[in-house]
Amino acid sequence: MRRRFSLIFIIAILTIFAAGCGSDQSAEKTNGSNAGNDTKQEELTIKHQLGETKVKKNPEKVVVFDFGVLDTLDKLGVEVTGVPQANIPTYLSKYKDSKYENVGGLKEPDFEKISEIDPDLIIISARQQDAYEELSKIAPTIFLGIDTSRYMESFEKNTKTLGEIFGKESEVEEELAKVKESIEALHKKASESGKSGLVILANEGNISAYGPGSRFGLIHDVFGVQAVDENIEVSTHGQNISFEYIVEKDPDYLFVIDRGAVVEGSGGSSAKATVENELVKNTKAYKNDNIVYLDPNYWYLSGGGLISVAEMVKEIEKGIE
Repeated sequence: MRRRFSLIFIIAILTIFAAGCGSDQSAEKTNGSNAGNDTKQEELTIKHQLGETKVKKNPEKVVVFDFGVLDTLDKLGVEVTGVPQANIPTYLSKYKDSKYENVGGLKEPDFEKISEIDPDLIIISARQQDAYEELSKIAPTIFLGIDTSRYMESFEKNTKTLGEIFGKESEVEEELAKVKESIEALHKKASESGKSGLVILANEGNISAYGPGSRFGLIHDVFGVQAVDENIEVSTHGQNISFEYIVEKDPDYLFVIDRGAVVEGSGGSSAKATVENELVKNTKAYKNDNIVYLDPNYWYLSGGGLISVAEMVKEIEKGIE
């Protein structure tokens, strides 16, 4: 009887021990699973011009309002969910496809559509900054606009931020190195030439000038083209000028950005007919065939992207040959 009782007791102890081991193994599996989820849910704190935002690493559903950011993500092979499909630069025309959600205009986000998407991240720039608070209520929102007064620093910071968010740090470093190398070569060439330049925006018959520190000031500040006028007013819309002003300053190079060529409802391009009038024909730029028409897709619509900045360098380099 005693022997039978001992056997039953031993079996009971073994059963309890086995159950305990099973529980431990189950706990280990659960913890391992949770660890994996923690990795997927890793959060970054992104500091930007409008504040600090907690962003999930490798977000799946991304809404992008800035075309410079979009071109960087395109270069890095990162997919997005929604974009403002009106006025998309021609080199990014694939984003007009119905596979991408149309999230409104550059200055008029479609809040209802964005809420419906329920994105993990929204990326904006200057044209949408007034909507920051409203967009932040829908999803984590970050501002990655370019500060034109420190263009390259701003461009590099934004690009590295995208690399960090999407796990593309090494790719970003490689692409930035290429851009820097091309800029160094251009700067040397432009500065050693000693020739001056003037940047103008043509808009429905009107013209405005941009100098150092301005929206298109990187031509002077970064690329090394001497400014024909160092005192041009710095503003988003440029300094209104007359054609007499162009004749008076008489730049070696006249760089023209045609807003009408890329803005819907503007009637298309008219810059050449506007700019190359009888007055301007008296300038060195015209006489030496140095009026350079820059692609507004890169300069006006996007800019600040890995693709656009590289192309902007090429355009200026070709223009001053």
